[in-house]
Amino acid sequence: MSSSDRKRQEKAWRAEIWEAAQTQMKQIRIEKTIIKRAYMRADQDAKRQGEEIKKGTKEKSQGLGKRKKADHKKELTPAQKRDLDRRRELALTCIDRLKRIYPDTRTTLTFADAWQLLISLRLAAQCTDKRVDQVTPGLYAVYPTVEAISQAPVEAIEKIVHPCGLGPSKARDIKACMTMLHEVYQDRVPDTMEELLRLPGVGRKSANLILGDVFGKPAVVTDTHCIRLSNRIGLVTDIKEPAKVEKELWKVLPDAEANQFCHRLVDHGRAVCMARSPRCEACILNDVCAFGQTVLTAEK
Repeated sequence: MSSSDRKRQEKAWRAEIWEAAQTQMKQIRIEKTIIKRAYMRADQDAKRQGEEIKKGTKEKSQGLGKRKKADHKKELTPAQKRDLDRRRELALTCIDRLKRIYPDTRTTLTFADAWQLLISLRLAAQCTDKRVDQVTPGLYAVYPTVEAISQAPVEAIEKIVHPCGLGPSKARDIKACMTMLHEVYQDRVPDTMEELLRLPGVGRKSANLILGDVFGKPAVVTDTHCIRLSNRIGLVTDIKEPAKVEKELWKVLPDAEANQFCHRLVDHGRAVCMARSPRCEACILNDVCAFGQTVLTAEK
């Protein structure tokens, strides 16, 4: 090879290397932008929920006895006090009965570490737990640590989690969440509501589940089953918003029972109190449930 040919070849190689480097830098800039935007969304969400977070944290730290005192300070009317006492008594009855048929209950999602549960909860949005458990092993086989996922390309994550639906947004949130865990919390999942809500893709429902199932703290997980059954039973009245249902349930549930009770509502909602065809005649709560009493009375 002549000297001029070698120079041309070296020039072509340098051009290829430069182009590859530019492409890589562009990809890094895109991923940094995605993560930055996810952080901004998380901060905005945290600010919007600021007042609710403060109220929820205060109520959880007080315990049931102190919540009663707080209710008295609000100067409840006699009718409101009677309704609150009725709902608290109803809650204790439901807790006792559901314990009998669902003694050992927990989330159906499979996880070995808290960060894996965070990922599973994000994937579970508009997806079944069964499908999530089928997808996550493949993700962890390729990216087995928080750091590995934080460094993975969003497109690679999306390709794996695509079967769970909403692949692009879920992949972005998962990468941003793991990046924040790695860079801010040294791969440790925080154990407070405020910090959990700062993580991209984490809402109050997921944060409560982490607090209850991972850290053993009082928690109220208001998923669709919990909201449906709480309204049917009469623990809340015509409230559909998760945050409002959570707030009302904190008033009537003992701290020590709250997390497990919400899991038992999920179990009962799947086995007996289904959305479309509830089996009121076979329900252990049918004599205290407002909806069940209406249905059984109408059938007579």
